[in-house]
Amino acid sequence: MGQWVYDVAAQRTDVQFELVDLLDYKLPHLDEVYPPSMGQYQQPHTLEWANKIASFDGFVMVTPGYNHSTSGALKNAIDFLYSEWNNKAVGFVSYGSVGGARAVEHLRLIAGELQMADVRSQVALSLFTDFENFSVFKPNDFQRDALHATLDQVVAWSEALAPLRGK
Repeated sequence: MGQWVYDVAAQRTDVQFELVDLLDYKLPHLDEVYPPSMGQYQQPHTLEWANKIASFDGFVMVTPGYNHSTSGALKNAIDFLYSEWNNKAVGFVSYGSVGGARAVEHLRLIAGELQMADVRSQVALSLFTDFENFSVFKPNDFQRDALHATLDQVVAWSEALAPLRGK
């Protein structure tokens, strides 16, 4: 699913996108001594993750819906950092039995705490209509339009927030 989002996003010529897979970052359960809001990261894996997230102006997070929320892996990765998320736009692509809608609801609350601007548009993929046999991803055509709307908003808000990131 992340590859689909990236492939659609990469067709744009106004901005650059990068696919970041949490599997490429070996983040254990949060193991820093100090709270992320203090910015005193000590673990090499945290520093690598912080550098990667700091390099972006905005994000599109892809999340499953699990137990009325997002995955533990995504929540843990978000929780490792604080200032690297600040003043950046975020959009969501979710999937699950109800399109992962509840996962996005929780992520919007988290984004607010991290001083991120969550965009209104989102992509909610249903296991019943956007997957064959609940496992083979085959999004309906209208999902691509929803993704373009989300990308447009993330780009616009990322640009609008640039002066705040420059402080």
